[in-house]
This record gives sequence, C-alpha cells and structure tokens, in this order.
Amino acid sequence: MAESTVPAFLELAITAGLVIASGLTLLAGYRVVRGPTTPDRVVGLDTIGTNVVAIAVLYALATGRGLFVTVSLVLAIIGFISTIAVARYVTEGDIIEP
Repeated sequence: MAESTVPAFLELAITAGLVIASGLTLLAGYRVVRGPTTPDRVVGLDTIGTNVVAIAVLYALATGRGLFVTVSLVLAIIGFISTIAVARYVTEGDIIEP
C-alpha cells in the first residue's frame, strides 16, 4: 500500500473533527427527542444536518474521495430548504400560501 502524503497532524485533526462532530450529533439527537418545544426540535434537526455535512467533508478529506464533497453540498442544500419549510410551518402554520 502506498504511503500517505497527508501530514500526521492533519490526520489527527481530521480524526478529532470526526469524533467531535459525531459526539455533537448524538447530543443534538437527544435535543430532538426530548424537546421540550417544537423550535428546540427544529434547531436540533438543523444541527444534525449541519454535522452530517461536516462529517461527509471530513470523511472526504480522510479518504481522498471527492464524491463525498458533492454529497455534502447536496445535503447542505436539502437541509437549508427543509429548515426554511419547517420554520415557515412553525411560524405561519402553512408552507405554501394559496
């Protein structure tokens, strides 16, 4: 197997970032389950979406596969649109105005 050209400190930083983002995703999952209010759950879901994007980018850096960067961009767009839709539903009670 070929030797890695990535410096050791960068590998350590990527691994630490993956561990931290994964831990924060679990904590946000707790906020989604426990609430106590709907806006808390929406913020928790948005945080999970953001952390999944960060995990995908860090994984792309760790493995050298650019596909995961594309996946993370698509996830970020979907997360943004869904956050807008849920926020509009929570504040106005309807997503699409007639």
